[in-house]
Amino acid sequence: MSKRKDRERFLAQRRVNPDYTGFRGRGAPAPSPAPTEAVTCSRCGRKRNVAANVAAQAQKDGKYICSICQDELAAQQAASPTDPSTS
Repeated sequence: MSKRKDRERFLAQRRVNPDYTGFRGRGAPAPSPAPTEAVTCSRCGRKRNVAANVAAQAQKDGKYICSICQDELAAQQAASPTDPSTS
């Protein structure tokens, strides 16, 4: 579009909504993503990018299990009964 048409569209939007500030000016700015660090999963050995606070906790504990491995463990536990008296 030409600058003239852009300006006309802007003014038309302004007539409808006096608070209109233009494209990308309406809402709050997008938050910046949280800083991440690479951590190696202690179960599968893959490197995962996790939030810095999770990485610090994993470094302190000396272990980290990624969400994929956590899902696999949960599925294995659900498949095998934990209480032998129910069988």
